This record gives sequence, C-alpha cells and structure tokens, in this order.
Amino acid sequence: MLAASLEQQVAERTSALQTAEDALRQSQKMEAVGQLTGGVAHDFNNLLTVIQSATDLLKRPGLSDERRERYIDAISDTADRAAKLTGQLLAFARRQALKPEVIDVGQSLHVISDMLRTLTGSRIVIAIDVPDKPCFTNVDPSQLDTALVNMAVNARDAMNGAGNIAIAVRAVPAIPAVRAHPAVAGRYVAISIRDTGIGIDPDQIERIFEPFFTTKGVGQGTGLGLSQVFGFAKQSGGDITVESSPGQGATFTLYLPQVDPPTVQATEPPVEGVADGHGACVLVVEDNIEVGTFTTQSLAELGYVTVWAANAQDALAELAHDAARFDVVFSDVVMPGMNGVALAKTIRRDYPDLPWC
Repeated sequence: MLAASLEQQVAERTSALQTAEDALRQSQKMEAVGQLTGGVAHDFNNLLTVIQSATDLLKRPGLSDERRERYIDAISDTADRAAKLTGQLLAFARRQALKPEVIDVGQSLHVISDMLRTLTGSRIVIAIDVPDKPCFTNVDPSQLDTALVNMAVNARDAMNGAGNIAIAVRAVPAIPAVRAHPAVAGRYVAISIRDTGIGIDPDQIERIFEPFFTTKGVGQGTGLGLSQVFGFAKQSGGDITVESSPGQGATFTLYLPQVDPPTVQATEPPVEGVADGHGACVLVVEDNIEVGTFTTQSLAELGYVTVWAANAQDALAELAHDAARFDVVFSDVVMPGMNGVALAKTIRRDYPDLPWC
C-alpha cells in the first residue's frame, strides 16, 4: 500500500510539474509574440507617419518643385527603410527570399569596407584580415552585406563610438558546439568580428539574438540587427556564435558553408527592346491584388503590354497556351503553392529562351 501511495504521489507531482512547465512555455511564447507585435507596430507606425505626412504635404497647392522633390524623396527613403525592416523580420523567421550566389567572402568584405568605416566613424579603427586563398560560399550577397553591417554597427555601439574592430575570415573544419547543439563537422567559412567594447553580461548573452531584444535606449535601435544575422546564418546552412565577458569586448563569429570556386559561365546576351517598353509583353505573376494592380498599371504607363497571373500555376497555364507572345516573365517570389524560385526553374527548363525576373 505504501509503495502504491508513493507511486501515485510521484505521478501526481510529475503531472503537476508538467502542467506548470507547459503553462510557463505558453506564457513565454505569448510574451515573445507580444514583444514582436509591439516592436513591429511601433517601428512601422513611425515609418507610416513620415509617409502620411509627406503625402499630406504633397496635396497642398502651390508647392515649389524643390519642396515637392523633397517630400517625394522622403516617401521613397521611408519605403526603403520599411522594406529593410520587413527583410530583417523575414530573415529572422528564415522566410527571406534569398538569391544565393557563389562569392568570395574576402572580396565581398573588401568591397563594403569603406561603408563599414563610414558607419562606424573615424574614432573606430577597423582591421580586416583575409587569407591569401579565397574562401567561397553560396549565399545571398546583399543579405551577407547586411549581416556584416549589422555586426559592425553592433560592435560600434558596444564601444560608444571609439575603439577597435578586428574582422577576420578563415576556412574552418566545423561549427563548434553552441546553444546546446553539438559541433557540426564540415567545410565552413568563419567570419569573426571582435570589438573592444563593454562586453555582454552572462544573463544577456543567451538572449542576444532574440528579435527586439536590445540593451540600447528607446529610439536607439530596433533589436533586429543580430536577429537578422542569426536568421540569415540559419537559412544559409550556417550558424553564429558569440564569446564575451563584461569589460572584455565581444567576438561574434558567423559560419557559412564553404563551396568550391565558381565555374566560368558564358554571359547571357542582353534582352533588347524590353527595358523601355515599346509594346513588349510581360507576364506578371503576383498573388496580391493591390500589388498586382499597381504593377500592371505601372508597366502599362511605361509602354508594356501585360498579362496578370495570380499564381505560378496560372502563369504556367498562360505559357502553355501561347508562350511565344511573352517577351519576359516578371514574378513575385513568395507565393502560396509554387513559389517564384520554383517557377523560375520551371520556366528556365521548359522555356529556356524566355527571360524572367
């Protein structure tokens, strides 16, 4: 009887602990969703305020050409910032539509080195160390540049605008064990960024890649920079690690799969007569009604003839009916069902002479 009673008590205790753990996890999920929603709403409201204000000002009569140009530029710049914010969210969620290319990491780093020095300021010395032998990886170049910029800006802020940043590129045989995951053997390119800043507290280092987590003051950062790097690394088949102690600076290392050098391919001949319209026929593939309407109207104003397909399946049906009438296919990337990347591969296979973008 005693053994049975103890067994029942243990079972009840285990069940109660499991219930409590489930409730805690659900609470943490809801807190994360709240942080994400609140952060996105706050940032987008700021962007929309600029756009709405500039639009209202454009409606005023008697505007000078200089003011009209200024307001239009404000709308354009703010829309670019909104697109960047969306891209960071998609990168963290690993839903970013990446366009990978085989690139030399060292060369890419040298290309943006001047921009990094401009962003970090004259009081920060940046040293770049790349190996003599090129290290190639197959990633989206623009997303890699964004990741490097985010890491460099994070290092700058950790040093209050003065100090040293050392960036090094190396070929390594594995990703070390990180965040309870075992080491992963393979060919990787490691890009490390080391700063001489204030370092990271141990209780914060586990949260450093969470979206909207930031130690900066209000208005000084969205908390999306490092989460973009994390999402980009994961979506590209790599990872990111951080080593730091308070007062000792920090080292962030981005790991990306290493690949063989690219083979030389013949340059495709340019498409003549399409860039300026002149009645060229465009197959527009877009599932969003507002975007599709605006795109087809814009192309029509530029002198193109358009046929709008709401998804990839409809687009393939249009091509199967009469592919010869189209001069180019202009497609969205993220769509339900077959996405734009898969559609492009199908078009390239079945209609190799038909350009797409």
